[in-house]
Amino acid sequence: MPDDAPKPHDWSADIAASYDRVAGPYAAEYFDELSRKPFDRELLTRFARGLPEGARVCDIGCGPGHIARYLAGEGLDPIGVDLSAAMVETARRLNPGLHFVQSDMLQLPFADHWFAGLTAFYSLIHIERSILPQALAELYRVLAPGGRVLLTFHAGEGELHLDELFGETVVFHITFFSSPEMARALGEAGFQVEESVEREPYEFEYQSRRAYINAYRPQ
Repeated sequence: MPDDAPKPHDWSADIAASYDRVAGPYAAEYFDELSRKPFDRELLTRFARGLPEGARVCDIGCGPGHIARYLAGEGLDPIGVDLSAAMVETARRLNPGLHFVQSDMLQLPFADHWFAGLTAFYSLIHIERSILPQALAELYRVLAPGGRVLLTFHAGEGELHLDELFGETVVFHITFFSSPEMARALGEAGFQVEESVEREPYEFEYQSRRAYINAYRPQ
């Protein structure tokens, strides 16, 4: 790219600042959402039972920590990671005894093969489509051979940009991925896709089709 060419906009600063701004109301809205999502609970339970008791796992884009809390309840040892400092503080307050870290999913502060499992619930939606391979390569790096990953995302095409949430001014960027597109990207990153399923949204959710992929890193 020539030096005088406009550089692509980096979404990460917008996402971090926006979640910082709405961390409180976001937690109030979503911390208990799994109680209303039997489909998600079933997939998380199956994910947890596919790993050894006490296995170290990471929830990428942990928000208020409800996924990490559920995994801890299933006998795993979770760490939550989020780009937003305010969201990490909120997660720590709501989940005493669990571990949360502020970090970018593109540069995770963990050694190679550190985790037996990874979850990423609606966090990959906040990266540009062009850097999906980079994000998946980083997930692959920190996952141990034989380790498992459960991803969820809004199914579709294109992008959505929001300037207001919970009455606050935000700059949110959301990428929609098709299930075949995500499965293909996972395969190119080295993962083996085991299951790809979708569901219609619950009436209380944003009305997009929801996609889930179970995959693992081959031995």
